[in-house]
Amino acid sequence: MDFQGVGASLLRKEDDRFLRGRGQYVGDLKLPGLKDVAFVRSPLAHAKIRGVRIPPEFQDRVFTASDLTDVKPIVAASGLPGFKHSEQPLLAHEKVRQVGELVAMCMGSTRAEAEDIAAAIELDLDELPVVSEMLAARRPGAPLVHDHWGDNVFLETYIDVNMEAAYDAPIKVTREIRTARQCMAPLEGRATVAYWDKRLDQLVLYTGTQQPHIIRTGISECLGLDQSKVRVISPDVGGGFGYKALMPPEDVCLAWLAMHCGHPVRWIEDRREHLTASANCREHHYVITAYADRDGTLRGIECEATVDSGAYSSYPFSACLEAAQIASILPGPYDFPSYRCRTWSVATNKCPILPYRGVARTGVCYAMELMVDAVAREAGLDPLEVRLKNLVKPEQMPFDNITKKHFDSGDYPEALRRAMARIDLDAIRKQQENTHRLIGIGLSIYCEQGAHGTSVYSGWGIPMIPGHEQATARVTPDGGLELRIGVHSHGQSMETTLPQIAHEILGIETAKIKLVHGDTEYTPYSTGTWGSRSAVMAGGAVSRASQEIAGLIKGIGAHLLQTDVANVRLEDGCVIGPSGSVTVKEVAHTW
Repeated sequence: MDFQGVGASLLRKEDDRFLRGRGQYVGDLKLPGLKDVAFVRSPLAHAKIRGVRIPPEFQDRVFTASDLTDVKPIVAASGLPGFKHSEQPLLAHEKVRQVGELVAMCMGSTRAEAEDIAAAIELDLDELPVVSEMLAARRPGAPLVHDHWGDNVFLETYIDVNMEAAYDAPIKVTREIRTARQCMAPLEGRATVAYWDKRLDQLVLYTGTQQPHIIRTGISECLGLDQSKVRVISPDVGGGFGYKALMPPEDVCLAWLAMHCGHPVRWIEDRREHLTASANCREHHYVITAYADRDGTLRGIECEATVDSGAYSSYPFSACLEAAQIASILPGPYDFPSYRCRTWSVATNKCPILPYRGVARTGVCYAMELMVDAVAREAGLDPLEVRLKNLVKPEQMPFDNITKKHFDSGDYPEALRRAMARIDLDAIRKQQENTHRLIGIGLSIYCEQGAHGTSVYSGWGIPMIPGHEQATARVTPDGGLELRIGVHSHGQSMETTLPQIAHEILGIETAKIKLVHGDTEYTPYSTGTWGSRSAVMAGGAVSRASQEIAGLIKGIGAHLLQTDVANVRLEDGCVIGPSGSVTVKEVAHTW
């Protein structure tokens, strides 16, 4: 058998169905009696709701907040002191706080019919002053997104490490930096199909999500159901990038409707809804100062950072994940002795934020690297030289930076030197001198975090703390292997890579290893796929489960070979002893 373990170049198992158009997404589901749903959304960013006028002929097909009286709002609370809670209603009542906020749910035989019904609904809205700019939202007298708060700040954080010691530095440079709001755009938007299984007395919810088990928890909390009464199935997912790592109000609305109408219901997000009404990210503002000596040595960084968190705290990560990370990851692999950072997570009349890829990383790298360039310019030094001077040195490893981020190994200066050698920096410098064209060179270096542990997320205050990851492995009677995991793929080729881990331990061909994921009914609990955690944590769980199976296989194989287990080894799918061997298939049949 050819080696099929970690590092082997294999054709992705899932690609066969994708390339043949045989993938199954939520939008592909066809169920008997299925009805489509469209939502009436607020055209205003901030307004009081005076009334919702429904034509008499549509009264039985339109639902408003007054119908959902038994449903709890979505609450995603941070564990950090001082965090202000928001309650996101499934359908707005009394007030709307963003363009696109749900006001009414309309049901039709087709999506077109549901949209026609939605177009017939009249909203009587009394427009209120809008706060759309995060710095303005922090000022006294700004319109309030949540009246009972008294201001528009979800959370303020503060770190100070010996900052005064840097104030006598001969170089002081300050920059004001802003990053634009972004909307992640996976090929497949969000989609939900829900129905009540009368035989099992259970809500079944199909939704394209990175976190099936977390969605089940949130649905059960909002609807007041035991989690055993909720089954969440996430089939193939057409991209996520963090966009599908939240529980949207549409999911809860569809779940409630399925419980009350007696037939399946479906909502498929269109691109207009996606761009205007769902969730965005990465809108940051920095006022940042770098202090340095004339030789380019950094003495300290002082920063005030504001993040526009939108109107509500998104479930499950909360509104302050980005700002809470800014303070802790801004220094990165640079070594300097003084640091101060104050952050604000600010509420505005915009859609909420969520954790997009590399949460906060792009903003802090942009800010930090611009400041290193500014120091180099002020000192009259090459930006490369300033970076090499301030990066943590290999002889300092293991190293805890000023925010206590632990670096266990690495040679960052050498990595930068090799990158410069590959692009031939000297040749580019000569080209800059000998041409009238402007040729720029941008340098940036960082260490991205992945597979965070419990203490990291607890420090950021998110309400969902991943303690550990689970995997179930069982051998089938014909010598195959079934793996069940709680994480879910949205493009990571888990159906190939995780079987490779099991193959490396058990020797079972990857073609005979089936991966079960995306269904809360059949998989162990997990916080899902996010934060670059699946390969490390789910892969580690698969490895541990496979090792347990390997021990059992060797024990049974040794019994069949009439020898002690210490005398056998598991290799290439066979238990090999001193005088013979048996295949895993033979062991499985006996077992």
